[in-house]
Amino acid sequence: MVALQLPSWNRIRATVAWDDRKTALSLMTRAVTTPLPRDTGPTPAGALAAALSLDKSGKTAEAAAAYQDILESSRAAGSRAVEAETLRRLAVIRHHQGDIHSAVELCRSSFEVATGADDRHLAAEALNTLAGITFETGEIEQARSLFLEAQRLGSDSPALWGRIEQNLGILANIQGDWSLAREHYIKSLAAFEQAGDERGSAIAFHNLGIISTDLKSWDDADRYYRRSHEIASRLGERRLQGLGRLNQAFSLLQRERYADALTMAEEALRVFDEIGSPMDKAEGYRVIGAVYRQTGRPLLAEARLSSAIKLARETGSVLGEAESARELALLYRTLGRNKETLDLLNQSHGLFGRLDARRDMIDVNAKVDHLEDTFGAVVRDWGQSIESADSYTYGHCERVAAYAGVVAADLHLDALTLKTIRFGAYLHDLGKVRVPHEVLNKPGRLTPEEFDIIKQHPAWGLDMLEGVEFPWDIKPIIRSHHERYEGGGYPDGLVGDAVPLNANIICVADVWDALTTTRSYRPAMTTEQAMEQMQKSRGWWRADVFAAFEHAVPAMTDQQLR
Repeated sequence: MVALQLPSWNRIRATVAWDDRKTALSLMTRAVTTPLPRDTGPTPAGALAAALSLDKSGKTAEAAAAYQDILESSRAAGSRAVEAETLRRLAVIRHHQGDIHSAVELCRSSFEVATGADDRHLAAEALNTLAGITFETGEIEQARSLFLEAQRLGSDSPALWGRIEQNLGILANIQGDWSLAREHYIKSLAAFEQAGDERGSAIAFHNLGIISTDLKSWDDADRYYRRSHEIASRLGERRLQGLGRLNQAFSLLQRERYADALTMAEEALRVFDEIGSPMDKAEGYRVIGAVYRQTGRPLLAEARLSSAIKLARETGSVLGEAESARELALLYRTLGRNKETLDLLNQSHGLFGRLDARRDMIDVNAKVDHLEDTFGAVVRDWGQSIESADSYTYGHCERVAAYAGVVAADLHLDALTLKTIRFGAYLHDLGKVRVPHEVLNKPGRLTPEEFDIIKQHPAWGLDMLEGVEFPWDIKPIIRSHHERYEGGGYPDGLVGDAVPLNANIICVADVWDALTTTRSYRPAMTTEQAMEQMQKSRGWWRADVFAAFEHAVPAMTDQQLR
């Protein structure tokens, strides 16, 4: 069975270190001396301590309500440090609830209040939290800049330095530099231990567990996760406990320990449901769906993965949605649901593309390459299943793809175009599944009526792909691969440059394969006979396409002999 692709953006982003209890305790000590009006009840700092206790125990709704009350009292008392920290805490809650816009605005307000109070430490805290939110929405370059600015402002705080080192490690992990990521995590652990920050140490152990999983150092991964869980349990940190269980489930899934992975993921999901964190639930559903897919329970897998996609979309997790869509596509592929497979792969590819379009973003190239390999395999399998009804043409699409690739390479077309031509070749005859069997396999010459039926297969192919939007321009190939440069082709009777170049390349490869293979109505031609026939019909193709074809014939003959 295929293991889940690692590393996962979402399982890493879940451990972004933006929360420092020591900061709150420190500012409470500062704020408690702020003069207050008489008979106002507990100080803002004391109220913040109580709210933090609710927050860390997973009572998110109660904590959020308390933070709102504290904002009013801190503003009335002029406790700007408490106000800045409360705004930041509330931002974290809003973010976990999926309200990205509100979270960003609260972080910016926290930064403005801290800056106005000339408090560099709290300003750095606000930037670090804002960077974490920005990071999770895919704006990696902006997040990196914010992390570095936060590190500059908070250079005198070991705990904050440790959390930013950890976040920079996460960026390195996302970009595939596991050695650099591990180095950042080790530095962060040292800083947390220097600061006496147990919670920070728990997160550092957690991320070291993720890196060890990526490196397949299973014993180290288990050891780090165990250390993290021990500290989180002692501190009563419910979300961190849930994240530890979730990421440990990824590690177990890698090792094909499916029952243990399911148990861990379900435990994590219960925690996320308890504390009201839909973005974390999305990842929980994805892991559970992957377990069900790989253990042959397709209905359950489909339900859980569909939930993962929905929650990821609602919480703005672009890569989470992309990876869940790809996981569901893999399920549909095993079920032979080809159109749905292609549709989901295209959705996933488009989402990955949105990330790749941003400057200096995460390195999704490996993910896109993997996705395109999967896409190609699906398309190739579909093409072969179309041909399976006719023993004479079996392998036709594969050969046309190979021949067209040789011609396209001779024309020095770019890599994207080569890929488009290859995928288009696999599907160019898709519409033939609607041609009656007796017509498709007729041993003699077709009647005019029968040929009219054959001529409909390009349009039928597009009908079958209705609603599937490809990341490559495949549809013109399917529709126009029987058009001729000199005119007289079908289904649209295009002439000259109106015939798409890619379709014209598929056409020359298609005719060559038809002439050089045995068909129900005639034996295969020799290379010389086929070339003579092609010369007589050279007006069907663009001059440069036919010249490239003539030059490529020896290589195409080699392909034929393999």
